[in-house]
This record gives sequence, structure tokens and C-alpha cells, in this order.
Amino acid sequence: MIKKYESITLREELSIKDIYSIHYFEYSKDFVYKGESHDFWELLFVDFGNIEVTAGSRTVLLKKGEMIFHKPNEFHALRADGKVAPNLIVISFKCDAPCMDFFEDQIITIDTTENFYLGQLIAETRKTFYTPLNNPLICKLSRYTQTSFGSEQIIKISLELMLINIFRRLAPKDNTHFVPSPSRINTQNGDMTRMSQVVQYLNKHVRDRLTVSDICRDNMIGKSQLQRLFHMYEGCGVIEYFSRLKIDTAKIMIRENRYSFTEISNILNYSSYQYFSLQFKKYTRMSPSEYSSSTKVFTEGTLDMPAPAAV
Repeated sequence: MIKKYESITLREELSIKDIYSIHYFEYSKDFVYKGESHDFWELLFVDFGNIEVTAGSRTVLLKKGEMIFHKPNEFHALRADGKVAPNLIVISFKCDAPCMDFFEDQIITIDTTENFYLGQLIAETRKTFYTPLNNPLICKLSRYTQTSFGSEQIIKISLELMLINIFRRLAPKDNTHFVPSPSRINTQNGDMTRMSQVVQYLNKHVRDRLTVSDICRDNMIGKSQLQRLFHMYEGCGVIEYFSRLKIDTAKIMIRENRYSFTEISNILNYSSYQYFSLQFKKYTRMSPSEYSSSTKVFTEGTLDMPAPAAV
């Protein structure tokens, strides 16, 4: 007897096909944005520092690790706290799924899984679009002529996975969600926990000079496992990650305008200012002074930006 197979069409709870903007902002401690509203969704995530957010009639202070959602046509504005230079991720997109009602007026703290999806989205965006992620005046993303296979799909999937994970974690529970096997959960959680432990250690020691041996010894982890985790979650080795972390710290210190470039080099324990400058240019494609000037472009005065145009 010949079996008769029938297909099913997989259901989608939410689908995102239109992206208006993806930004990674590195603002000064005195940044002010007068605000805008538009007919699509926007999320804002604080990657570092604090930011005062106006959302409709309310004003809230968001801290590192927190995310706010602005529903379509909601007025929103920003103001730095005058003390810490914030790093912000802003993504605007179209989604008409009924489940998006849950995200209205939400302020959440994202978990490790959601942070991974967000990081993956930003990393893939940098490789897919040549539009500067730090320019708020850009109204349309521009593609590179040649990109990696499936790059835009990874951006779409990463955003959808992050939103689905947030919904599953925080929305009223039901019994219809897929539950991964305990062994898979334990493996993923174990890797993420160990990765988080090492990243916290690197942040704590960002002003030190570290070797792979130092990191392995202090975190009781083997070299091969350490490198596997960083290549899996960050796409690079641990020393490469630590070097980028130092430069990210230097960028924040430059925007806070409390130290000279030479003092920053010394604080972060570089062997010389010349080496610091070379490393800075390697990761930012700008010298420290050029970076300082570029951040002031969006700080002197206030921004009154046009609404982004559709891709």
C-alpha cells in the first residue's frame, strides 16, 4: 500500500519583513534628542550607561541591560544623564502580528539568550549594510554589493527569535509552546553561564594586561573550551574580544571627556600611546581625536531627525 503524505503549512506567530533602521549609537554624556513619532515599531536597548527616555506622556530612566518598546505613532525622545556616555541599540521595524500588543509600553531586562540574538543581529548588520550604524540622520539602510549567503535572513530571524523569546518568558503562560529537551537546555545554559562568567571577568580586568593563560587560570577553564565558547558566541578568539573591549572602554572614556588620550592609554595599561592609537584605529578606523570629533557632531545642540524611510 502506498502511503499518502500530506504537508502542513507552518504557522507564524510573528513575522518581520520590513526593517526601517538598525543603529548602534555611542553618544556623549550630554546628548539630547528632541524626539519623533512614526507609524512603525521601535525598540531601544541600553548596552552601556543610562538614558532618560520619554515615551508618550511618561519619562523613565533606563539602565544597562534594559529595553523599551515604542508602539507605532508613539512620541519618543532621549536625554543622556550628564554623567555617563551611553551606548544604545535602536531597531525600527514593521510587524502587524496580534501578539505585538503585548510589547506596548513594555520595559524589560533582557536575558542571556536575548542578548545573544541581539548581538548576532548587530554583527550581521555590520557585514550586510554599509550605512553607518552610529548616524541617526540616515533614513535608509544601504546594502553592500556582495554579502554573505543569507545575511539579511539572519537579521530577520535573530530579531524574530529575540521577540519570541521575550514573549515566551514574560507573557501570560499557556501550554502550547515547544519545550526543548532537558539535556539540550542544560548544555546551552552551561555554555552561556561559563561564557558570562568569563566576560564578567574580562570587564572587571579591562584595565589590566591579560594572556590566555591568565584567563584560563583565573576562570578554571581549558584553552580549547575557552576559544570554542568565544568563537561560538562572539565569532573571534578571547584576546581579540578583550582587545575590542579595551577599545570600547576607551571610546566611552573619550566621550565622557574626563581624561586626555594619553591618560586613557595609561589607565587601560597599554605599553605606549602609539600602540594604543594603532589599536584604536584598527577597531574604529579612526584615530582617537577623529573619533572624539565624530561624536561631537551629534552632541553639540540637539537632534531633530526626520522619520526613517522604508527600505
